[in-house]
Amino acid sequence: MAFDHRKYVAFTPVAKTDRRWPNKVITTAPRFCAVDLRDGNQALVKPMSVAQKQRMFDLLVKLGFKEIEIGFPAASQPDFDFCRKLIEEDRIPDDVHIQVLTQARPELIERTYDALKGARKAIVHVYNSTSTVQREQVFGMDREGVKDIAVNGARVVKANAAKYPDTEWTFQYSPESFTGTELDYAADVIDAVNDVWRPDQGQPVVINLPATVEMATPNVFADQIEWICDHVRYREHISISVHTHNDRGCAVAAAELAVMAGADRVEGTLMGNGERTGNMDLVTMAMNLYSQGVDPTLDLSGMAEITDVVEACTEISTHPRHPYAGELVFTAFSGSHQDAIRKCLARRTEGESWHVAYLPIDPHDLGRRYEEVVRINSQSGKGGVAYVLERDYNISLPRWLQIEFSKLVQREAETNGGEIDSLTIHRLFEDRYLKVAKAWELRSYDLHRDDEGVNAVVSIGAETGPITLKGHGLGAVEAVSASLEAEYGVILAVEAYDEFALGEGTNANALACIRVTVDGQHCSAAALAEDTTSATLQALFSAVSQVVEAGRRDGAANKASAEAGA
Repeated sequence: MAFDHRKYVAFTPVAKTDRRWPNKVITTAPRFCAVDLRDGNQALVKPMSVAQKQRMFDLLVKLGFKEIEIGFPAASQPDFDFCRKLIEEDRIPDDVHIQVLTQARPELIERTYDALKGARKAIVHVYNSTSTVQREQVFGMDREGVKDIAVNGARVVKANAAKYPDTEWTFQYSPESFTGTELDYAADVIDAVNDVWRPDQGQPVVINLPATVEMATPNVFADQIEWICDHVRYREHISISVHTHNDRGCAVAAAELAVMAGADRVEGTLMGNGERTGNMDLVTMAMNLYSQGVDPTLDLSGMAEITDVVEACTEISTHPRHPYAGELVFTAFSGSHQDAIRKCLARRTEGESWHVAYLPIDPHDLGRRYEEVVRINSQSGKGGVAYVLERDYNISLPRWLQIEFSKLVQREAETNGGEIDSLTIHRLFEDRYLKVAKAWELRSYDLHRDDEGVNAVVSIGAETGPITLKGHGLGAVEAVSASLEAEYGVILAVEAYDEFALGEGTNANALACIRVTVDGQHCSAAALAEDTTSATLQALFSAVSQVVEAGRRDGAANKASAEAGA
């Protein structure tokens, strides 16, 4: 049997009964370190060129990152050269720490310092793997042997830093594969490294705890972080950092819970690029904080630029459902969702706290447009269709017409099998409700009120053959309806009509929508005009014309059929 769960052993949770992190709330952002240019770059099928690296570095600086890992200069000549380029061309802002990675091997550490000559602020990130699997199956070493590697590496890092006193050095140590390392042993190694570096004497130190492989649920990772924070020496003098991977799809959640558990710093990449399933997604975590009213300390308002640069540098497309950054993440196709969004936006006043159904944040904050929020397909309802007409054409529809027109749009979407864009929706509305036959165009009207009601004299039709209609009623609509009944011999009843004043910037100032029955047949129409009366009367004529003209066509067809039979 190829698919057999019995070959896997459940991860042993931390035996911890004094958890404090579940009661914590994140109120300030951690320090963020972007590792796109190292961890993200080494995960690419085609590593970045120097130009791509420079473009990515410039973006990270623009977004506000103060700690940026730029490569592994001792292991790669392109990384070495890029590090030198940034320093020699003075491309690193004064408040930005560049970070470089190296294994805990003396020759690689020395080469790393060669790459960093002249840097103002630099973080030397040294690591060795400490997990049970790595010790026993990869290195064939015991605990003391692996710890000696870490301690010796720490000594070499410290000794080389002393050669360059003009640089502001930060030392960083990672017990790689921390999640697979026994906690007491991880603390022992960390303490041994710090005994060399002595953060209590002023040396800035970062202890980075990587979920090199995500092995358990995020709460277990939080337990591990809180345990380490409680048991390592020098805790008040060091920064605890985490570097979560996404093997279980929980890298962001694990990083967030780790911050609740005491982590001060988080490493990750824009859009989560990285080995295997990727790194923790900095965009998602920062925006999660933003959505809770916490300043992420990063400016992600230009999301389109971020996705463009990341895609260009990594040659990896952004998933349309990627949180915050994807093309469709603020898009509602569902009718009930569209209706709720429309109503919430209509009620909202600028400056109020954000409370809009189905939208956790305001798309405008990321440079997105509301045009992208509601899009129409066969799953959409009246609210979405109405919203598109309001948003793009300043056309407000009464509820009864929203219901009727949405069915027409849905049929169109089902026929085409895809999304219906704004122009198509407007064309459908014009063709079905606004189009006026020449013979039914309103030319002029004269309404006079007397003690018994309103007398109407109305002229309709083309210039070559206008028709004058006369009628009387309690109001203008009733008077004109009476004139139509008299002229065409029909029984007419107005079921509903609504008038709307339109905003500035339109050719018309009023929209009227009307629904009538003519000889028992329901018909609807709408009209745009400079005034509400003209719009209402034109909508009435357009509605009645549907039945009258259909009757004429049927009569002509019956006559032709009879003559053919004779």
